[in-house]
Amino acid sequence: MGRRTLCCTPWRRLTFSMPAVICLLLGSIFSAQLPVGGVSTGAVIAASMLAYGILSTSFINLGISIAADRDSGALRRLHGTPTTATSYFIGKIMLVSILSVAEAVLLLMVGVIAFGLRLPADVFGWFTLAWVFALGVVSCSLLGILISNVASNAVSAAALTNSPAVGLQFLSGTYVPIMVLPTWMLVIGSLFPVKWMAQGFRSVLLPPQLAALEPAGSWEHWRIFFMLAAWSIGGLIGCVAVFRWSERS
Repeated sequence: MGRRTLCCTPWRRLTFSMPAVICLLLGSIFSAQLPVGGVSTGAVIAASMLAYGILSTSFINLGISIAADRDSGALRRLHGTPTTATSYFIGKIMLVSILSVAEAVLLLMVGVIAFGLRLPADVFGWFTLAWVFALGVVSCSLLGILISNVASNAVSAAALTNSPAVGLQFLSGTYVPIMVLPTWMLVIGSLFPVKWMAQGFRSVLLPPQLAALEPAGSWEHWRIFFMLAAWSIGGLIGCVAVFRWSERS
């Protein structure tokens, strides 16, 4: 137990606080007013950073913690109980969902207070925020569980999760506004769920005029739903196919 606590606790603290810290820093650096919508670039970054918050609390968190559980033998002992892989997946996703909600509340507070971010004004906006959030958590959680099977321990899992996570922030328009990214970055970023989560959050937290600055010139809610659902289904299939309770199973 001591080994697990030593490995995972600092990472959990870091993954929870880092999105808010980066949001404040980047929002303060990119503070220019946009030509449309009457909002600052910082507000755009704050809205997009919700996607990084989900990626941090689900993908990174689960990738590291499950690898640590397997390395310490906790998963092998759990396998000796009536617990099934399905119930284990559901429990883990529910756990990170609570953490993700807390992360989202923190990021929204930072965005509203520091950058004038606007919360949804109608039921449709809140509904869109909810399903983008839910699909984002599910897809990133399943991918975290999937990648934990590649890692041999928590240390290697940290490298396998944090490295692609940092790259995806640039490719998906969370570290910098998506309208300044070159075409090749937009193409690569559109293959992964982070870009679509960020776009979905921008669609409900920013003025509708800003849809013109998106690569397609619209919010593309139908495509956001399709891409996040596809990654969720693909992640589930991958988890069922490769999940193991121990290093030898």
